[in-house]
Amino acid sequence: MNTAVEICGVSFKNPVMDASGTFGSGQEYGAFVDLNRLGAVVTKGVANVPWQGNPTPRVCETPSGMMNAIGLQNPGVEVFLERDLPYLRQFDTNVIVNVCGHSLEEYLDVVDRLAGEKDISFLEINVSCPNVKEGGIAFGTDPGKLEDITRNIKAHAGQPIIVKLSPNVTSISDMARAAEAGGADAISLINTLTAMKIDIYKRRFALANRTGGLSGPAIRPVAVRMVYEASHAVNIPVIGMGGIANGEDAVEFLMAGASAVAVGMYNFHEPTAMLQVIEGIEEFMRKTGTEDVKELIGAV
Repeated sequence: MNTAVEICGVSFKNPVMDASGTFGSGQEYGAFVDLNRLGAVVTKGVANVPWQGNPTPRVCETPSGMMNAIGLQNPGVEVFLERDLPYLRQFDTNVIVNVCGHSLEEYLDVVDRLAGEKDISFLEINVSCPNVKEGGIAFGTDPGKLEDITRNIKAHAGQPIIVKLSPNVTSISDMARAAEAGGADAISLINTLTAMKIDIYKRRFALANRTGGLSGPAIRPVAVRMVYEASHAVNIPVIGMGGIANGEDAVEFLMAGASAVAVGMYNFHEPTAMLQVIEGIEEFMRKTGTEDVKELIGAV
C-alpha cells in the first residue's frame, strides 16, 4: 500500500497531521508519539510577541465534544525559533507553523521572521484572529479582507502558505475562492464553530470568555460538508479537519475532497490518536483492496 500524498510539491509519508493548538509544538507529546510516523507536525499558533491568552476557565466539555477559549496563548516567535524549531528538526516529518496576529502588520512580522527557515515546509495562516483595526472582525469572515491579507502574506512568505478557514461564515465556498484568489497554496478547514455553554446551577457562563470554539465529533458532519464544498470551489489542495477520531472518519474527509487530514480534539482524549488514525486508514485500505491512498481523495 502507498499512503504517501503530495501537497504543493511537498511529500507527506501519510496524510495525517495534528490540528493547530491541540498538540503543542510537538515536544509536549514527544514522550507518547513517535513524530517520525506523522505526515506533519502543525505547531500551535505563533505570534510576533508572547500572548497571555484568555482568563480561566477556558475549556469545558460538551456532548460529543469540547469548547475552548484559550485565546491562542503562545510564547512568541523568538521562543519558537530558539526552543521549538530545533526540537522538531530532529524528526523526519514536515513542519507546518501556524501563524496568528491581530493585524496585518503582526502577521507579517512573524512571516518575515520565518521566511528564511528551510526546515519549515508550510505556514498555516490562522485568519480567525480578530482584526483590531477593524473593530475585532475576524479576517476570515470577510472575503475581501481574506483575499487582501492572503495576498500580502504570500508576497512576504518564504514557504507555501495554507489559509485556515473559519466555518462561521455564510458561504465557505466564497471564502475558499477568496483565499485562492489571494494566492494561497492550500486551504485547511474547518476551524472551530462559535458556541456557548451555561452552568445553570451557578447561573454563569462555563467559559470566562462567554463563547468558545466547539470541536469534536459533534461538528464532523458540518466539517465534511464544508470540505466537500470548498474542494469543489477551488483548484488548490484542501486539508480537512473537524471531529476526526479514527481512520474511517479520516477516510470520509479524503473522499469528500481533502488531500490530507488533521486530528484535533481527540489528541486530548488519547495522546496516540494520530497513530491510531494512520493505522485505521491503512486497515481500511487493506479491507477494501485500495493500493494507493490517493484513490480515496475526492472519491465521491
